[in-house]
Amino acid sequence: MKTKLFTIIILALFVTSFVSAQVTEAEKTLRTVKADTTQGWKNGGVFAITLAQTSLSNWASGGQNSVAVNGVFSGFANYKRGKSVWDNSLDLGYGLLRQGDEDFRKTDDKIDFLSKYGQEAFKNFYYAGLLNFKTQMTPGYNYPKREIISDLFAPAYLLVALGMDYKPNAYFSAFIAPMTAKFTFVTNDSLSNKGAFGVTPGEKVKSEAGGYVRVIFSKNDFKAEYLKNVSFTTKIDLFSNYAHNPQNIDVSWESLIAMKVNKYISVNFNTHLIYDDDIKIQFDKNGSGIIEDGEGVSSKVQFKEIFGVGFSYNF
Repeated sequence: MKTKLFTIIILALFVTSFVSAQVTEAEKTLRTVKADTTQGWKNGGVFAITLAQTSLSNWASGGQNSVAVNGVFSGFANYKRGKSVWDNSLDLGYGLLRQGDEDFRKTDDKIDFLSKYGQEAFKNFYYAGLLNFKTQMTPGYNYPKREIISDLFAPAYLLVALGMDYKPNAYFSAFIAPMTAKFTFVTNDSLSNKGAFGVTPGEKVKSEAGGYVRVIFSKNDFKAEYLKNVSFTTKIDLFSNYAHNPQNIDVSWESLIAMKVNKYISVNFNTHLIYDDDIKIQFDKNGSGIIEDGEGVSSKVQFKEIFGVGFSYNF
């Protein structure tokens, strides 16, 4: 009897040990799988297009027929493996407006590519290098004179920076680079000869060395019930030229709020504020409605706001 009891106890201990080992091994495997889901490539983005149209016939209050269309594409491809991270993003925007019998006029135009590679230094901090390229697709004009004031690669901006990147979570990043090179390209001959966008008249490239800061916050999984269908992104870029007026900091600040009505319909609100001391802008100093050559030229805060309701697709 004692022998049988002892045998049963030994078997029970063996089974318990075996099951425990299997559970522990399963937990270890689950943790590994869960950890691996954060590794490798992660990509996605959004495409949105908004339309607006007004048609008037014998309308006593007056007004003009109009058609407006605006398209936005924003995509990303991010890679993470071990202590290495590589973030890539491409933002495109283009808009057109036609009022009455006038030709279509551009309301939005941008190409913005960014690539940032980092190697973990210690918790939440990475040694990082960043490359950013910005330009536009088609010529821009000074209406009603229809004088060209910008073009493809006029301007174009290339920024290369080395510094530290602070990433405490998936939706916030603060990149600080004391070693930064900024290049401004103006490949259009007429604009280059005028010294547009801060280049020396007749030159097509301007180079600057300075310090750079880029902060971005992007979140689309808010916990609050009334924010569940809302995504919010804001990013600010600051650059200071060490050799020339370092106190005059170049600023580029963009924000986007997107609210999903249903799977394919969304409401978008986008703003972009720019200040660059090297960009001199003509303005209507006399209030005549027409900007004359040399009438008023100075650095100005540039601001753009786009509000639209239309089709959107997330991928």
